[in-house]
Amino acid sequence: MKKLFTLTLVTILLMALSVSIYAQKKNAFKVNIFSPLVSSVSVFYERALSDATSAQLGFFYTGFKVSDTKFSGFGVTPEFRLYPGKSEDLKGFYLAPFIRYQSFKLETPALDINLMEYTAKATFSSFGGGLLIGGQFLFGNIVTLDIFIGPSYNAGSVKVDVGSENDFSLGSFDGFGARGGVTIGIAF
Repeated sequence: MKKLFTLTLVTILLMALSVSIYAQKKNAFKVNIFSPLVSSVSVFYERALSDATSAQLGFFYTGFKVSDTKFSGFGVTPEFRLYPGKSEDLKGFYLAPFIRYQSFKLETPALDINLMEYTAKATFSSFGGGLLIGGQFLFGNIVTLDIFIGPSYNAGSVKVDVGSENDFSLGSFDGFGARGGVTIGIAF
């Protein structure tokens, strides 16, 4: 996971060297710098639609634990950004409604009726959305810094392969939660 994150960061830096410094920026490729803390890789592509709007598509892959439940899977997050006033070069404060689809394989230790330990297995998928408030800044006309936070809601379903639905702890992946992050990237 760390090698993939390092490779992504090196790729971003190399792309930054090949981008014109003076051109107006309509695109940005970013990575969430806090993703490795939760054993994830999270990347985003943003495209300006006008001086005050953009669309962003995010993708993450993860493998981590909530209580004793191990999650491994991916998520896709499209969002629409509204930069109040005029925003040149994808910078400024914004509001961003988003939707999110997530799909995970779940595993957790469990006990059967004879108190024998086994591994409960299931799949979990959810669909939800929310609203972010954030600010994106541009340094050296190339490097982006994007800070965002906001409420979210996800509704999901568990399909149990081994065990029962009560074996799994879903945390904030089902119901109300929060979405936040800090990304760095390049604008081109």
